[in-house]
Amino acid sequence: MPPIVTILLSGYLVASVITFALFWKDKRAAQAGRWRTRERTLLAGSFLGGWPGALAARKLLRHKTRDWPFVLYFYLLIALHVLIVGGALWLWFR
Repeated sequence: MPPIVTILLSGYLVASVITFALFWKDKRAAQAGRWRTRERTLLAGSFLGGWPGALAARKLLRHKTRDWPFVLYFYLLIALHVLIVGGALWLWFR
């Protein structure tokens, strides 16, 4: 496997674990009525490579699944991320 792919996959893994933890913390805060994590922070973690972890958290924790503005931004962000990274990899290996 080329080093760039290994670096990207490692980055995705680390960012996904951190983003999953952010979603988990926000879910627990919501249940306890405590201060919540900003949606902007959750989206930033997703954009910085943590979107696989965010997808897993949304599914496993059933968190942030009904907030339609968040859901729309989240999926647009994933599409943008895939286009940018996919395009960069396509240019790199072309």
